[in-house]
Amino acid sequence: MAGLAKAFGSGAMTNTIEDLAEANVILAIGTNTTEAHPIIGYQMKKAVREGGAKIIVVDPRRIPLVDFAEVWLELKPGTNVALLNGLMNVILTEGLADRDFIAARTEGFEALEAILPKYTPDVVATITGVAAEDIKQAARLYANAERAAICYTMGITQHTTGTDNVLAIANLAMMTGNLGKRGTGVNPLRGQNNVQGACDVGGLPNVFTGYQQVADEASREKFEKAWGVVLSGTPGLTLSEVMEKAGEGEIKALYIMGENPVVSDPDIDHVKKALDKLDFLVVQDIFLTETAEFADVVLPSACFAEKDGTFTNTERRVQRVRKATEPPGAAKPDWQIIAEIGLALRYPMRYNSAEEIFEEIRSLTPSYAGISYERIDEGGLHWPCPSAEHPGTPILHTQAFTRGKGFFSPIEHRASAEEANAEYPLILTTGRSLWQYHTGTMTRRSEALSSLAPKSWVEINPADAAKHDIADGDEVVLTSRRGCLTSTAMVTEGIRKGVVFMPFHYAESAANVLTNTAIDPVAKIPELKVCAVKLAKA
Repeated sequence: MAGLAKAFGSGAMTNTIEDLAEANVILAIGTNTTEAHPIIGYQMKKAVREGGAKIIVVDPRRIPLVDFAEVWLELKPGTNVALLNGLMNVILTEGLADRDFIAARTEGFEALEAILPKYTPDVVATITGVAAEDIKQAARLYANAERAAICYTMGITQHTTGTDNVLAIANLAMMTGNLGKRGTGVNPLRGQNNVQGACDVGGLPNVFTGYQQVADEASREKFEKAWGVVLSGTPGLTLSEVMEKAGEGEIKALYIMGENPVVSDPDIDHVKKALDKLDFLVVQDIFLTETAEFADVVLPSACFAEKDGTFTNTERRVQRVRKATEPPGAAKPDWQIIAEIGLALRYPMRYNSAEEIFEEIRSLTPSYAGISYERIDEGGLHWPCPSAEHPGTPILHTQAFTRGKGFFSPIEHRASAEEANAEYPLILTTGRSLWQYHTGTMTRRSEALSSLAPKSWVEINPADAAKHDIADGDEVVLTSRRGCLTSTAMVTEGIRKGVVFMPFHYAESAANVLTNTAIDPVAKIPELKVCAVKLAKA
């Protein structure tokens, strides 16, 4: 997240997965950890069972982690900032802030301190729907813990206030001194296995590898010299902006690699129209995805088990990936396909192996400079690892933050881009199932996994179901301002009244037909977690 970079650097996990077992309190906010990140969820459960840790779950659904929680804050989607400010209000009022940490390691606390008095538990209860006493209990648990960790995922970031949410989380961690030591930290859990690595090596529109800004002249000169080309200093577009420009006819050609926006992006009808408008579309993937069906050219690539290389996981650990079998047919490793296209475009990219590419990465990326295949052959190393003698950095910010002192941001609650009204009285939020992965490109081809979660469903509170004369198992129609779909009702007390939930994995009943393209103004992430819908029996 761009906003978090102001205080923390890259926006990566500050601590390790293993650290969670040492936390006294874990605040899990906007993360269905046991289903979306089961290994990390195991560490959380281990902390409870073996270490006596207390978990605070913040989620509008009764996710499985609630069974292990001391407190469940069942908030209204889109009210995270108000809730976090409410927790900080209690901490400030009851004298639980770590004044020594604030004085030694941070700046700007006075501005945050000035806005918190208005976020009393009673006021926050009216905004979030969470009981004032529960807010107080959670605040005391977190602030009184010797070691408290925060974990979050896209339930925090996929909002028009996503950057604000992350900054408010950073405020809470700094206010209580829960950074720079084991069992603490601010830990964004990445949604896929190498998202962290893709960001680290320049898979963002405004940076080269290691988050070196394209707008910075010295960084640009460094990469121009290495690659023998002249590079633009203008940041590129994010995925949401690319689709918008394609729909407007400003982008004429698109190359999509390992992504399935026809299922994963908001307002799918808008995505399909944008792809149709392109003059030329290339899709590079391991299967003929829903997006690949729109392509002029499909390039078959090798899967993770069919190539060598590295992944950088959610805790910044760089690890080896080894080829186990040959790719089928004409499929090739992604790097080889890209290199051959470069050659066809008269820019020769002459590499002999993935290791050779990694050597180039570490030569240009200070945080990776000390990492080599030899050093990670038996395990992995956490970046930053600036030299061959450096042991890696499992925990960030032990002495100072990237910018020196951590910066408090006075963040006010703002409403979501779309709220419930008389015509669309329910809020839809989306997420994942344990049994399916992302857009189902791989998992839905597994007979065993598909038998466990073969089709889409809509979770509906009994009060909302009764109002619409819907019984468990009925076929229902959900409609938003952008489209409609049919799915199966799952009537459950595990979802708050006024909210419905759908997993997004199923192309034939794709939740993202309904979702909103409104984006966070800083991070440009769409608001996939909140949109207004109406419900009817099919």
